[in-house]
Amino acid sequence: MLVDVKNLSIYYFTLSGIVRAVENVSFHIDKGEWVTFVGESGSGKSTVAYGIINLVPSPGKITGGKVLFQGNDLTKLSPEELKNIRGKEISMVFQDPMTSLDPLRKVGDQIVEVMVEHGVDEKEALKRAKDLLKSVNIPEDRISYYPHQLSGGQRQRIIISMAMAFHPKLLIADEPTTALDVIVQDSIMDLIDKLKEEGTSIFFITHDISLAVERSDRIGIMYAGKLVEIGFVDQIIENPLHPYTQALFASTPDLWVDKKISAIPGFPPDLRAPPPGCRFHPRCSVFKNKEELKGVCDVEEPKMIEVENGHFVACHLYR
Repeated sequence: MLVDVKNLSIYYFTLSGIVRAVENVSFHIDKGEWVTFVGESGSGKSTVAYGIINLVPSPGKITGGKVLFQGNDLTKLSPEELKNIRGKEISMVFQDPMTSLDPLRKVGDQIVEVMVEHGVDEKEALKRAKDLLKSVNIPEDRISYYPHQLSGGQRQRIIISMAMAFHPKLLIADEPTTALDVIVQDSIMDLIDKLKEEGTSIFFITHDISLAVERSDRIGIMYAGKLVEIGFVDQIIENPLHPYTQALFASTPDLWVDKKISAIPGFPPDLRAPPPGCRFHPRCSVFKNKEELKGVCDVEEPKMIEVENGHFVACHLYR
């Protein structure tokens, strides 16, 4: 096991109230494994990713739980100790490559800086930077370009090349294909696949469940700050247990099957005052149609239980 997240909770302390963005999320990532988190916008997927590397933006704060990386709790490390891990053993590809790169500096200088920061000689770093650009199919001369001179796909590939600099043990990719066309998206996914083949574990964030199914080993489903289901890809596809997971699949088109696409009714809750019990119950068709669930789903918070080997769900239907 490479990463073991235990009861991670992250709150944002805002002027309008405390946003309970992530609560009691537990999962693990094995060596060489690709784990993807899926869910609607605002479900807490990206916040979990930032929590893993202890990089939660202000006014957010990790309020509970542990993030064990090779046995060390990253939530307890000093800034200096974290600096030695970030970019070397754990790398992150952010959602928007334009804001991830300094617009006033050449991309080559930024790649070199990452390596120099971790003890590589500047001359050697420059040589490796050129090799990294080639590995992501970007011409060597682009090393002297500024970010605004490159396309969105090229910028994202440069971010991935920076992440590949030290062959990290864990790569966190936060919706790296957002706003990219399908051809560029596929090339980005192939690059991440290449890293996995070389032994890097992947923690991938997306709202596209079809993308998750195509590449992942395991999939976790997030809703309103909670991990409601996690399992191997085949388990999630063939036997989605949580009503929210079922609703996600029902709202996803399928090229090979003639099916009616149905939207999930309602809206995600305000996490400053989330509903009691199961956070999905106000939108859950099962809860609305089963009288015996009244006074249960809307009162008692469901616990995560293992229904079959490696397949976990937090739902009162499986008590």
